[in-house]
Amino acid sequence: MQNIILLSLVVPVFNEQETIQIFIEKINEVFIDYVDTIKIEIVFVNDGSSDDTLDILLNMQNNVYKQHNFINIKVIDFSRNFGKEAALSAGLNNVSGDVIVPIDVDLQHPPELIIKMIEKWQEGFEVVVAKRCNRDSDSWIKKQTASMFYKLHNKISSPKIPENVTDFRLMDRKVVDILNTFTETHRFMKGLFSWVGFKTTFIDYIVPERSAGESKFNGWKLWNFALEGITSFSTIPLRIWTYVGSFFALLSFIFMFYTIIRVFVHGVDVPGYASIIALITFFGGLQLIGIGIIGEYLGRTYIESKRRPIYVIRKIYDITDDKKVD
Repeated sequence: MQNIILLSLVVPVFNEQETIQIFIEKINEVFIDYVDTIKIEIVFVNDGSSDDTLDILLNMQNNVYKQHNFINIKVIDFSRNFGKEAALSAGLNNVSGDVIVPIDVDLQHPPELIIKMIEKWQEGFEVVVAKRCNRDSDSWIKKQTASMFYKLHNKISSPKIPENVTDFRLMDRKVVDILNTFTETHRFMKGLFSWVGFKTTFIDYIVPERSAGESKFNGWKLWNFALEGITSFSTIPLRIWTYVGSFFALLSFIFMFYTIIRVFVHGVDVPGYASIIALITFFGGLQLIGIGIIGEYLGRTYIESKRRPIYVIRKIYDITDDKKVD
């Protein structure tokens, strides 16, 4: 008799009322032929949505439970918006599956690819990463900035992050169990996924258009996300300023030595006002940049020292639990 695989899908949602039903229908369409071998748990994490996302999720939860006995929907409702990284963490902390797949609700992560991921997992891989082979759905600016981020991150950070990958991946249960032991508050999940390691393979896919709605990530959020990634896995920005400071201290010493010799040989002269102002402004700017970078790390250390929880759950809605109580 073939063992039944319990597949957990972790789906963060924030104001996604237009996409939820489309997503669930697609999941049913993809897995309807595998009901004898794959049972599905969909863990939606409502990240403080202000629209009808929660109501739609609860309605769909009841409907799906009655119609499709191979799909169970669990809804985790946050007390407020904590961000996608916190939502992913909450989902991973509350899954039951043998294999776990974080996936976006907008269907830009094709659910049909999960079947191929499971096949790779059955071959012995513990992590199966979906890698985008195109970025046609992104703007030119987003493509260029993403490319620059990956190049910079992988040059100064460890471990390296594969370019053009997202959170969309299959992970074995033991991988998720390790991730759930992490206690840090500031999280860059793609970096954490790479950090844990395990036997990994890749599957290429083409990114489709969003099924509905609009992306909740803007340029400012992406910039902060990139900054989080760099400061979470590298201290090189701090080290750079040690070398910058040493370099300019050496230049200052050479210039001071040159000035003393010049005074003894040629006497005292009056330097130019403009050059003094330019140097003061230049070095003042360098100092402020250095202080800013130190502040980024110090701020993160300060927040981590408070040991606040990553997220706060208002309520978990799980029909199977309710049924057990009844």
